[in-house]
Amino acid sequence: MNKLLVISILVIFVTGILIVSSISDQFVDANSRKKIHFTQTITSTEDPGQGHEGHQLAIILYPSEGTIYDGSLTFTSSEPVQIVVLHEITENDVKGQPTWTIDGDKIYGLSLIERGTKSDSFEFTGAALALHSPNSKFTTTVSVDGWIRGQPTEIVMQQIEYQKEEPSFSLSKTNVAATIPLHKGIFNSSSVFYIITDASDKETAEIITEKQDWKVELAPPIANAPETALQQIFVFRNGVTGGGIYGYQDEVFSSTPAQEDEYSALSSIVEVTWKKGQNKIVFESAEEILEAHEGGRIEFNETDIVINTPQIIWPEGKMEVRENSEITDETSYIGGQIVEINEEEMKVTFIAHRGWGPDGRTIYYIVTDATPSAPAEMMGVTHSPTSAELIANSAAVDLFQFKNGIKGSGPMGFQPGIASSAPGDENYSPIWRIYNVEWNDPENAKILETRFDIDSFSEEDLLTVSIARPMNSDHLVNCPFIDPFQ
Repeated sequence: MNKLLVISILVIFVTGILIVSSISDQFVDANSRKKIHFTQTITSTEDPGQGHEGHQLAIILYPSEGTIYDGSLTFTSSEPVQIVVLHEITENDVKGQPTWTIDGDKIYGLSLIERGTKSDSFEFTGAALALHSPNSKFTTTVSVDGWIRGQPTEIVMQQIEYQKEEPSFSLSKTNVAATIPLHKGIFNSSSVFYIITDASDKETAEIITEKQDWKVELAPPIANAPETALQQIFVFRNGVTGGGIYGYQDEVFSSTPAQEDEYSALSSIVEVTWKKGQNKIVFESAEEILEAHEGGRIEFNETDIVINTPQIIWPEGKMEVRENSEITDETSYIGGQIVEINEEEMKVTFIAHRGWGPDGRTIYYIVTDATPSAPAEMMGVTHSPTSAELIANSAAVDLFQFKNGIKGSGPMGFQPGIASSAPGDENYSPIWRIYNVEWNDPENAKILETRFDIDSFSEEDLLTVSIARPMNSDHLVNCPFIDPFQ
């Protein structure tokens, strides 16, 4: 945090009341409201409150007399933190309740929410909002969606805008809608709706592309995934006519996200063929299929082909749908990746995020699932712990995200990420192994567009590149590269 901002913070805390008192009474009107919505990354500083010496505080919304904030906060943090909400009170209101003050004159009621987590969402109402740690310096990325009420909203809005006046960079069409065809499958006699985005086999990719009239990318590395990172999908080569890949009954899955320890979006294809003379039926579960195989009624072809089949709706749930369906360049990663699920037309609309391929070419990607749980919950996608099996496997490729530097549309609030492969490359995969890129001197940060840029600046000791480990866990994300304009 630069000196000017630190000074501004202290001025607001200590002298804000005097400044506000000269504002016209027209701002006292309780109907004076303004919308606030922003995402930013903050590094904590020493808590200026009396009795909090040595503590760390990241101030999100600053106090100003007569101003009340209400809305929702979502955050991820490098260390476990507590949520701080301040409330305007007078000395007569104290009466033994917890308080916070800088100078002993202006006193705030203190609500300290002892969640002690690295990520969370919280509904708040109060005169100020912050994150707090009693002992550890931390960096946090926060997203706030809410309102400012009372007086003087103009002064506070200026302060919020001032926080954002850092070097920034944005691409055109940063976020766009990507409408993808849904397929209907079966799990334990119930319907599963899913998408197919990638295949390890060229012929399979072409067959599915033609069937769904939407391009399936060729991703050879996902065939290298171990069995522990896959589920089985039973695909029918003959039998009862239906909507399956080859024109027969719907595909049958061995798990859904409800079976969290078993589910994987990466599905290994088992081709099922009815033997001659058998009474063909529609199978409703993997167990029925295995029993029929043991009874000699059907044959299996356990292929080495893997397809990426993220499930959108399953018997016990579905992926999160955003409350606000509008997609803009400022749309954050928080709050879900889907804006609409249309079961009648068998389509789902994702937010496609823009980034760079390894050579600087433009790519778009969607986010369907992730591990560990905190990033998955923050982005509103499926938690898939089996993906952790791919941390050292060639089925996953590297994706570089920026932790500081120039503000932008990346997942952490800085410039867009850079992938180490893209569709058409032999090593393209939708499974990303996440690396963090951090400028050693953020004031000298530049826009990087290629993998070569990262390597060059890292060799010059201008960058630090490290594998991401939120919650001290392996971090992998299923982010299929797609063409949103097809």
